[in-house]
Amino acid sequence: MKILIVDDEEKIRKVIREYAEFEGYEVNEAVDGLDAIDKCSNETYDIIVMDVMMPKLDGFSTIKEIKKKKDIPVLMLSARGEEYDKLFGFEIGIDDYVVKPFSPKEVMARINAILNRVNKEEEIKEKYKYKGLEIDMLARNVYVDSNKVELTPKEYELLVYLIVNKNIALSREKILNEVWGYDFYGEDRTVDTHVKMLRNSIGKYRDNIITVRGMGYKFEE
Repeated sequence: MKILIVDDEEKIRKVIREYAEFEGYEVNEAVDGLDAIDKCSNETYDIIVMDVMMPKLDGFSTIKEIKKKKDIPVLMLSARGEEYDKLFGFEIGIDDYVVKPFSPKEVMARINAILNRVNKEEEIKEKYKYKGLEIDMLARNVYVDSNKVELTPKEYELLVYLIVNKNIALSREKILNEVWGYDFYGEDRTVDTHVKMLRNSIGKYRDNIITVRGMGYKFEE
């Protein structure tokens, strides 16, 4: 597994590198956004650890450029912990968000959680089909009766996670940890809100997302 660490602070790159290499990862570094884009153009990475505030090009803009060509999981690092920044990050497709100062062990735990989820997604064939509900895993597109459905990145990831674990009752905490990869105040509301949005998006297949009373949700065929 190969990680790209993008941060203009050398000491942060160094500490994450040490922990990642200890766990067996191959690590490359980039000092700013432009450097990261260049490295992603020439090499393949399993995950990117990206700082937000950097010279030349900020982390959000860098991720937008990279994702135009490659769909690589992203863990964002930022000294800013405002909810707006987190939500904006998730809207552009990041997988998790860690606020500085952070514990290197926590960063590695989140990296591992993201990659475990991605590996589970890959266990499904390139396409999933249940009656008129179809998912094109390569293109990250969802169709209901051949009509493309517009989902936010988190709605898509939630749907795939529920399907990968179909017929298994999943707690809200488990869903939050696996799909969002972080804990925060109001977690039940976050999961419930996204399930409601997802149900509305998939129309007549909304009833396949079952509410497990007092626990969470599951997808049933």
